[in-house]
Amino acid sequence: MTHLVLVTAGTGTPSSSRLLGERLAQASVAALDSLRPGTTVTHLELRTLAVDLAQHSATRVPSDALQAAMTAMLSADGVIAVTPVYNGSYTGVFKLFFDALDTELMRGRPVLLGATGGTARHSFVIDHALVPLFFYLKAPVAPVGVYAATEDWGDTGRLDQRIQAAAAAFATLVSASSPSKVSAEFQAPNFEDLLRG
Repeated sequence: MTHLVLVTAGTGTPSSSRLLGERLAQASVAALDSLRPGTTVTHLELRTLAVDLAQHSATRVPSDALQAAMTAMLSADGVIAVTPVYNGSYTGVFKLFFDALDTELMRGRPVLLGATGGTARHSFVIDHALVPLFFYLKAPVAPVGVYAATEDWGDTGRLDQRIQAAAAAFATLVSASSPSKVSAEFQAPNFEDLLRG
């Protein structure tokens, strides 16, 4: 059984980042199931955790909802991370979420990156902003990411081709990795003990 976690940082409803993330997840499940059947996906929509993340950044104490999200990340065999572009980079809530995780949690956990924006001029955001973040977190990054500008949604054939290519590369990376070994070595902290200590 393979477990993926989809993390989307869109703030609107509907959200193009959520839509791209869902399509990347569907394509990744299909690609992984062709290698080894039985892939599940947990979707973490960060806009629903925005207040929890802000409080955590000030107190370092996670809410129950944020703790559940951290636990889901710990069980992931692979992560699909999608953010809209704000001021040439990822959103604040996206950064807050990955800042909230233990620094070792992403080590060895494959990541498929996606981003959305209004124009094609932000298409390098994956290489310039997202890849360095996940390299720092020691996560293997799939070699193909997907950036979708507003105009790309009108040409779904080409966008689908890019999504399929990214999912295939990600599936190969996930099937060759062993993040469960990392999970076994890393134990989520007991926050009640931290508060008492």
